[in-house]
Amino acid sequence: MRTFAALVLFGLLAPQASPVDPWRKAKVRGVLPDAEAHSIHTYYVSSPESPDGRWVLFYASTTKEAYEGDVRILERATGTTRTLASKVVVEDAHRTACQQWISQGRRVVYHDFRDGEWVVVCVDLDPLRSRVLAKGRQLGFGAPGGDVVPIYGPHGEPGSHRDLELLNVESGEIRTVLTAAAVREKYPEWATKAFDERPISIFFPVLAPDASHVFFKMASPRESSLDRRSPEFFRRTPSDRKGLLCYDLKAERLTFPQPHEWGHPAWHPDGRQILEINHVLIDADSGKRRVIPDLPKLSGGPHPSVHPRGTLFATDYTPPLDEPRKGFWSVMVGDLQGRDYAVVRTFDLRGGAESWRRNHPHPVFSPDGKRLYFNSAEGPWSRLQVAEVEQR
Repeated sequence: MRTFAALVLFGLLAPQASPVDPWRKAKVRGVLPDAEAHSIHTYYVSSPESPDGRWVLFYASTTKEAYEGDVRILERATGTTRTLASKVVVEDAHRTACQQWISQGRRVVYHDFRDGEWVVVCVDLDPLRSRVLAKGRQLGFGAPGGDVVPIYGPHGEPGSHRDLELLNVESGEIRTVLTAAAVREKYPEWATKAFDERPISIFFPVLAPDASHVFFKMASPRESSLDRRSPEFFRRTPSDRKGLLCYDLKAERLTFPQPHEWGHPAWHPDGRQILEINHVLIDADSGKRRVIPDLPKLSGGPHPSVHPRGTLFATDYTPPLDEPRKGFWSVMVGDLQGRDYAVVRTFDLRGGAESWRRNHPHPVFSPDGKRLYFNSAEGPWSRLQVAEVEQR
């Protein structure tokens, strides 16, 4: 009878390689290491790398708070940068201009505060051309493979733009796909408990990778947000924002029996699952929740994202698990099946842009899954970093 040692020797019980293993040896570097400026990628739900891997999209600013700056792209092979838009005004350094790739990398969209009004702008890369496609709205997050992005009225002052709209950057068409009134009609008890009878609006929509679903939350302005003496977006509480809801764009229906609590949701690449903080997967059609097993509980408002192959996730968190230190954050990669994870980098996040809402790491993978981008803030500048691994 074969012994256990013999089985291992002959490879019959050889330990299985973990998909996390390459990330234990990831090499981390600055995308623009010597720049005397902030360089920030927008958010954990949108990769800064173009679908073909040629460019990296980021927001650059030399002001202390990073409230005004440029939308730029960097060519990975040469390090050459191009400025797509200048003097862009943003609400904070947390999501900057919500700049993102669209149309398979042929275009970039972002939002900007111009002459007292939010506008959504599309930039064609070749030839370089800029177009304002929507006014009085801000930009949600679309799928880079398509031509459609969700837009919405600002949560503190939505005005007449309270519904979920989809903007086609190719044609310029804006189409309403779901009204705030329909949300209240679907969830009357929840809406009344969350917002009383105040007007509500659809806020921060994020489109699924296949554009079949969109998740979002609801918002209602606070009366203090109507104070015109200061911009509504330079305050922490211009509105009450609650709920995680999901809408099936093809079936034209709200899918969850009741709204979930909003943590920091992100789409799985299959477009049928939503990953939430602390390793929870939510079925986009039924709302059922499943916890990924045997992973550490994280604090600090983690921002999770999923690898393009659906095998791994990345997230940031604070304080570090091994040695808690105030102001320090970590970035980790974990197995989406559970049990295994690796800490990629731990760093001091007390520096960087002095925005009223601070910039967080917001880790997100490249489209080919070989790189992980995140923001750091060691020293006076917020800096975009990339962790790279050798793929087998």
